[in-house]
Amino acid sequence: MRFPIFTLAAVTTAAMMAAPATAAPASIAGKWKTDDGKSIISIYKCGTAMCGKIDRFLVPEPVGGARDTENPDKAKRSRKLLGLRIFWNLKPDRNSFEGKGYSPEDGRYFNADIRREGNRLKVKGCVLVFCRSVYFTRA
Repeated sequence: MRFPIFTLAAVTTAAMMAAPATAAPASIAGKWKTDDGKSIISIYKCGTAMCGKIDRFLVPEPVGGARDTENPDKAKRSRKLLGLRIFWNLKPDRNSFEGKGYSPEDGRYFNADIRREGNRLKVKGCVLVFCRSVYFTRA
């Protein structure tokens, strides 16, 4: 009876030691130029997660500043876009960071999956089963 239990324990221990360690995903912190070249997004640590905000515009803003006119919440449509948090609660999950995002261009909230690929960020946003990916470049 002892032999099978010992064998099972030895096999389990060997399997656990042979399993590759899960490495944290590459850091996404920094300043990133959006795929359309219109703005710089700053990704930074916020609490135990990562967040992202509109740091700077690379195109002229309208008089009085760009506003969140497409927001589904009418009370938020007059808020300025500069400094607006568009990613939040981004936490490491295998080789990417997963959390939430907001697109002020169309007023949609989405599930975000952000992965570093060299000097680019692959930003994947999904609403229900519909997904779209864009690439940001290091600013």
